[in-house]
Amino acid sequence: MYNNPVSPLGGAAAAGMGSGTLAMTGAGDLFWFALAAFAMLALGLAIKRIVPVRAQKNLPS
Repeated sequence: MYNNPVSPLGGAAAAGMGSGTLAMTGAGDLFWFALAAFAMLALGLAIKRIVPVRAQKNLPS
C-alpha cells in the first residue's frame, strides 16, 4: 500500500480507472460490491426497526 509511487496526476488518472485503483488496497471490485451490499442490508434492517409495524387485526372466525 505504501510502496506505490504517487504522481501529481494520480488522482485524475485513478478517477477513470475504477474503484479498485482508487483505494490501492489490493482488494478487487468484488470486495467493494460485497461491502456495499452489506451496507445496504444493514441500512434496510435499521430502517425496518425504526418504522413502526402495523398491528394485524385478528378477525373472528
